Amino acid sequence: MSNPFVRIVEPLDPKQPLKKFFNLSKLEDARYARLPFSIRILLEAAIRNCDEFLVKKEDVENILNWQVMQHKNVEVPFKPARVILQDFTGVPAVVDFAAMRDAVKKLGGDPEKINPICPADLVIDHSIQVDFNRQPDSLQKNQDLEFERNKERFEFLKWGSQAFKNLRIIPPGSGIIHQVNLEYLARVVMDQDGYYYPDSVVGTDSHTTMIDGLGVLGWGVGGIEAEAVMLGQPISMVLPEVVGYKLLGNPQPLVTSTDIVLTITKHLRQVGVVGKFVEFFGPGVAQLSIADRATIANMCPEYGATAAYFPVDDNSIGYLIQTGRNKEKVMCTKKYLEAVGMLRDFKNSSQDPDFTQFVELDLSTVVPCCSGPKRPQDKVAVSDMKKDFETCLGAKQGFKGFQIAPDRHNSIVKFNFEGRDFELAHGSVVIAAITSCTNTSNPSVMLGAGLLAKKAVEAGLEVKPYIKTSLSPGSGVVTYYLRESGVMRYLSQLGFDVVGYGCMTCIGNSGPLPESVVEAITQGDLVAVGVLSGNRNFEGRVHPNTRANYLASPPLVIAYAIAGTIRIDFEREPLGVNASGKKIFLKDIWPTRNEIQAVERQFVIPGMFKEVYEKIETVNKAWNALDAPSDKLYTWNPKSTYIKSPPFFDGLTLALQTPKTIEDAYVLLSFGDSVTTDHISPAGNIARNSPAARYLTSRGLTPREFNSYGSRRGNDAVMARGTFANIRLVNKFIDKQGPQTIHFPSGEILDVFDAAERYKQAGHPLIVLAGKEYGAGSSRDWAAKGPFLLGVKAVLAESYERIHRSNLVGMGVIPLQYLPGEDAGTLGLTGRERYTIIIPEKLKPQMNVQIKLNTGKTFHAIMRFDTDVELTYFHNGGILNYMIRKMAS
Repeated sequence: MSNPFVRIVEPLDPKQPLKKFFNLSKLEDARYARLPFSIRILLEAAIRNCDEFLVKKEDVENILNWQVMQHKNVEVPFKPARVILQDFTGVPAVVDFAAMRDAVKKLGGDPEKINPICPADLVIDHSIQVDFNRQPDSLQKNQDLEFERNKERFEFLKWGSQAFKNLRIIPPGSGIIHQVNLEYLARVVMDQDGYYYPDSVVGTDSHTTMIDGLGVLGWGVGGIEAEAVMLGQPISMVLPEVVGYKLLGNPQPLVTSTDIVLTITKHLRQVGVVGKFVEFFGPGVAQLSIADRATIANMCPEYGATAAYFPVDDNSIGYLIQTGRNKEKVMCTKKYLEAVGMLRDFKNSSQDPDFTQFVELDLSTVVPCCSGPKRPQDKVAVSDMKKDFETCLGAKQGFKGFQIAPDRHNSIVKFNFEGRDFELAHGSVVIAAITSCTNTSNPSVMLGAGLLAKKAVEAGLEVKPYIKTSLSPGSGVVTYYLRESGVMRYLSQLGFDVVGYGCMTCIGNSGPLPESVVEAITQGDLVAVGVLSGNRNFEGRVHPNTRANYLASPPLVIAYAIAGTIRIDFEREPLGVNASGKKIFLKDIWPTRNEIQAVERQFVIPGMFKEVYEKIETVNKAWNALDAPSDKLYTWNPKSTYIKSPPFFDGLTLALQTPKTIEDAYVLLSFGDSVTTDHISPAGNIARNSPAARYLTSRGLTPREFNSYGSRRGNDAVMARGTFANIRLVNKFIDKQGPQTIHFPSGEILDVFDAAERYKQAGHPLIVLAGKEYGAGSSRDWAAKGPFLLGVKAVLAESYERIHRSNLVGMGVIPLQYLPGEDAGTLGLTGRERYTIIIPEKLKPQMNVQIKLNTGKTFHAIMRFDTDVELTYFHNGGILNYMIRKMAS
């Protein structure tokens, strides 16, 4: 059917009549000028894709009528311009695509119909680990090991890039997905199929939101949801509320963008923005560089919003030119945005749109800060860090407590490292990492770290050799300007050598600590510390032996590394004493904003970006040498422990199966609040005493060959065994942390996977009980796929993180939510009962369902299928089953 809005299509330039756009100003609708800029992008996509089937005129009207409809839980479709994947989440997506081709063929369809329709980029950045550091050839050694460990996965991905149309692979060693997206992949305005339209993106990494800082609307989705978008399906989303965040004033001279973002993160957590868009406005935005805005947008998942949008302004246009984009295309970008009313002047308040609510921050009130010791939203002013940590030591076990007995607060353990004697105590820094997309995209903090390192070395300071220091830039451009500005050698002198281009420490790829350090930590039961410039510091994520982890700006990472402890008051205590006996304080070596900006102006230039990115797809010789099969159907290797055809489509028929009541389900696990996908999804190293290790051993592998869970995301047998395998898992059935549960029929305490297997063999369905914010954290599809494979049919929680709830729906697992004011405590649930969940024949979004216990108790819960589309997926047994039936019929 033709688009009913074709009347507003016109050429952007009369001299190029074949290059058209939907001119939204010709809607002649006063509501358009009052819409938040982020909602204007949803509107444009709905108008351009309106076909009265997937996208209807009613949807366009609902978005135009946002001011009224935002409060009515109305569903709207959204077709993003593109999809972005990283290799941890990308491998299972490509595995699923390969398996879907097999399934379509079995059902009599054409397997080559399974192809990305929406353009997709996959950046390999999650595989590299900090195995080597403080060596001149650390980078090469880590990259060699990355290829050795991941060759099979990389060959598979290379097959995918050849077998599937519209899938581009950015090879390993290129940088971090979000920084590559910001500096290279993002268009801001698309020029495709004869039309100009706003760039927008969904990605299989929750920090996809970083691109919002450049004015490209984007957010993280589950791998399952991303696959549907790649197959041409719109995302079904509830029309969001938009919180206007007004920025005023100028930051103080000693404040970094990291300090601003940690302040905003805590503030927006308190405001409550889960499931909402945040849109920044006000004169303070004009004071922020695009890198600063991207840093703020990157942390969006940590304050819980769906997107954190900065509309495009002249700074954004300038950034496109600075990063080497084609000037002619940039001018077209500006012309298009002006034509459709999407170019912003933050100093012009008459452009301010309507918002659901608005809050504000005076940037002059921001002070240097960190976040921790266990959550990114727990901001601590640097001036309070020593006192706060010491309070945490004795506080009750929790997000801000370690419950260390008072008489042990000053415990010291002596140890020997490389022939020298050292001491460790509570608060000793053992990992200091400049890592992650949050900060390495930002020249101001990276050059700030380099200048601080220069001054530290010149003052005679050094970092103790046992501290695991590392620098993993987000792109080759960072290395380029650090080297050209002359600060790289000082960073190296302090131990911050380039160890790789990837997320590394921020996702737990921190590599091993020295054995003597681990022994000292274990012997003294010490709360050792990791300090990183990343965006996540949940328990067990950074390293098993760092119980406290703090997010900090790159300069502060170096400062704490030099101090060697978090228990320092920088105002009163020196960082160290040099060979001359002089005390050196942090204020003596901290670079000023003017110093940093002068170096940035001189050394961060367009030529760097052009040189690095022109050869990005061909520069990795090891990748170029990989030999990948060319068949359109993948030939699965039964001996592979990395790539395995998943069982998701076993027994799939064209006919739909009627959903059945879940009868007499056992509770596999019972949780409290803030259980993250780090607790649920397999991540980090594979413990030698785990079910996954036993499986790999049975396949003939030695512990040295286990690699990480992330590297084995293409093998469901490993991933199912690694689900709920986090060593910091707190299950209410067990009186200590760990990945175990009670198998109630026998009363035995077993590893979670082993208990689930017993239940499955006996034909017993399973559910999980949880508190608030179940599934917070990274957008991990295996946090839904894993429980599905364990036999979990439903989760009953007080509230859900948006992406995780969507992923559960995508796998056909029912997300149930307690009624307002109710929870396990008020209902008297112990988790030892058996649960029958009544599934009615006719389902409606967010309907109440009855739950009966074997004790005779009955209560109701909300079935969190929020839209009709989600119900369709559930009736099909999941989103991928729905797509297979659609392609095969």
